[in-house]
Amino acid sequence: MTAPAAPSADSPTGTGSVTDRLLAANRRYAAAFTDPGTDARPVLGVAVVSCMDARIDLHAALGLRLGDCHTIRNAGGVVTDDTIRSLTISQRALGTRAVVLIHHTGCGLESLTEDFRHELEDEVGQRPAWAVEAFRDVDQDVRQSLQRVRTSPFLLHVDDVRGFVFDVSTGLLREIDPRS
Repeated sequence: MTAPAAPSADSPTGTGSVTDRLLAANRRYAAAFTDPGTDARPVLGVAVVSCMDARIDLHAALGLRLGDCHTIRNAGGVVTDDTIRSLTISQRALGTRAVVLIHHTGCGLESLTEDFRHELEDEVGQRPAWAVEAFRDVDQDVRQSLQRVRTSPFLLHVDDVRGFVFDVSTGLLREIDPRS
């Protein structure tokens, strides 16, 4: 038995896919859209690295507007090689100077292990090249991410790098001391 489809933005009967709903929402958005008049350089000169968790509305939580920052999101908000790639482009080509790292409480990576990769290999016949980056202590994982940014030879600006944990229950950020 399959679950009923979620109501579509275009159809009150609930037919249509989630993607159809998103496209309908985009049409409404585009109808009222006005060009902010900015280029790809973030107005505030900051890049924010955060978890992809759907409970985190970064722009609302940080009081940001369209064009204010570069937003880099992935599972856990961890600093991976691809995150360094994006930050390097953000800094060297698009002028950002500050980096804000945001992990959060109740992250799904706290319940995974690297065994996840082995399970995928058993299922599909190929082990992923990437690491899961699972962790048990969110504060320590923020410290590790801070260290990865601050020691990257590719980044020009590592003096204004700060890390936080977002509490998904209260919406508050708690800063992590990198030396603890």
